[in-house]
Amino acid sequence: QVQLVESGGGLVQPGGSLRLSCAASGTIRGINDMGWYRQAPGSQRELVAYISEDEVKHYADSVKGRFTISRDNAKNTVYLQMNSLKSDDTAVYYCNAEVMAYSDGRYLYYWGQGTQVTVSP
Repeated sequence: QVQLVESGGGLVQPGGSLRLSCAASGTIRGINDMGWYRQAPGSQRELVAYISEDEVKHYADSVKGRFTISRDNAKNTVYLQMNSLKSDDTAVYYCNAEVMAYSDGRYLYYWGQGTQVTVSP
């Protein structure tokens, strides 16, 4: 069984910073892409950023230049450094990863439980 556990959300003022972490645990054979999505109230879930196994990165236009995604393959962990936060960044942030467990012969997508990020004065 594979689990993704996020941490690092919270309340921050506009212009502030937060760092999200997401650790994958379980009997993991390998991890391909890892990424972050977010969902604001009344809106659909949207891609924020993802990073491939060989660290090719992609960002949504709305966060380019402000957010940085990175990963530590030894720890099966992906990070999202968020700087210059705006009220529009307020959402629940979800981690997503393409993982192969030892119990499976294929890669499957897993989701974390979500962590709330609130940007407010």
